[in-house]
Amino acid sequence: MSNDASTPGQLTRVLARKDVLALAFGAMIGWGWIVLTGSWIQSAGSLGAITAFLIGGLIIVLVGLTYAELASAMPQVGGEHVYSYRAMGHFASFLCTWAITLGYVSVVAFEAVALPTVVEHLFPDYAVGHLWTIAGWEVKATWVAVGVAGSVAMMWVNYVGIRTAALLQKVVTLLILVVGIMFITGALFEGERATMDPLFNVSEGVVGGIMMVLIMVPFMFVGFDVIPQAAEEINLPFREIGRVLMISVILAVFWYSFIILGTSLMLNPEALAASSLAVPDAMQAVFRAPWAGNLMILAGIAGIITSWNAFYVGGSRAIYALAHSGMLPAFLGRLHPTHRTPTSAILLMGILSCIAPFFGRPALVWLVVAGGLGIVIAYLFVALSFVMLRRREPDMPRPFRVRHGKLVGFLSVALSLGLIAMYLPGSPSALAPVEWAMFAGWMLIGLALYAWSRMRYGTDYSDRMMHRELAGSEPYPGR
Repeated sequence: MSNDASTPGQLTRVLARKDVLALAFGAMIGWGWIVLTGSWIQSAGSLGAITAFLIGGLIIVLVGLTYAELASAMPQVGGEHVYSYRAMGHFASFLCTWAITLGYVSVVAFEAVALPTVVEHLFPDYAVGHLWTIAGWEVKATWVAVGVAGSVAMMWVNYVGIRTAALLQKVVTLLILVVGIMFITGALFEGERATMDPLFNVSEGVVGGIMMVLIMVPFMFVGFDVIPQAAEEINLPFREIGRVLMISVILAVFWYSFIILGTSLMLNPEALAASSLAVPDAMQAVFRAPWAGNLMILAGIAGIITSWNAFYVGGSRAIYALAHSGMLPAFLGRLHPTHRTPTSAILLMGILSCIAPFFGRPALVWLVVAGGLGIVIAYLFVALSFVMLRRREPDMPRPFRVRHGKLVGFLSVALSLGLIAMYLPGSPSALAPVEWAMFAGWMLIGLALYAWSRMRYGTDYSDRMMHRELAGSEPYPGR
């Protein structure tokens, strides 16, 4: 069987600790907090929304611990792809990786819709040239053009190399942090406790309101798993990969909680209802000047860039890993001879990102929810892999070893199942028909490509490639 994918060793280890932290943290704090914070507070109340993120954050921390141990033990490109293969075999590995790839593609597409949305707040009348109407929203030509242009630009950044992507990530993440600290500090001094009422949304039911926010939490936190995807490009001791992963998750929990707190301190329910972008309006209220709101919108654009950039990295590596192991067509596993980037996978993600703006702003919610289901399915597979490998291979070298592994593994599995249940019919936060259609369509396309690849290359080829990768995953002296 011939496969024109390159060997994993051709990816280059160039990412230092700051690069990795900026990649993961920047991915998790994208644009969602700018556009969705107001609706979170309205759905659950100020303290209810914070509670949802603390609960969701705890779940993600537990799942992140399983990732951290497995990433340090098997620092190979593809992350979940490798762990689930070693624990559960060929088909489970494909399902897990294809599900998380839906999450990555959803974020990349989400940002292509978010960019023209935020530009509209800086230049209110720029959207002209009516194309069509989707779900009651008019899609305009210039609006679409901004999203497509952004998609092409981010695709180019990732095409020319991981170093370029990492440098961009560090600079832009720093900008977000500076503006965020200005906002949170100012809100704590200028805000009033009475503005936070109601603390919980009683009209929707306290639990129901919290669940409406909790269902979005996995999508908001997806990003730490970019670290395992790019493991072969990280130049750190394997133990440190796990540590940096956990630091990034904890920082993101604090970030979201404080952003919600700051917004609820500055905007009362009437102001929230009248606001289309709550966080910039809260920032403007802190400093009593329009420039402050525009500065926060610029931080939101920076968040779009960090998230967009990171998920091009994560998604392209996941697709590359599947193709390299013979689970997707081989052309998706090609590396650029000079840049050492998985160019075919990057181009595929770029095409999908360019399509998203043509569906207009309603696609934002569809992408969040459909992509979120793919993410939590992958989390379940990783948690199961953690439990199975702890039992089956207790002596496997684990440079970052989680304490109380059985308890952490059991809780991660149980909580992942709980997250999946929130998306299912009968739950107050169940998927809508269009979101089910997106999820089912993605999975069917993947299964068709998997079936073709399995017939074309055979499972023996996949097993050889995966065993070759796993043989190189043991930490070598000095690592």
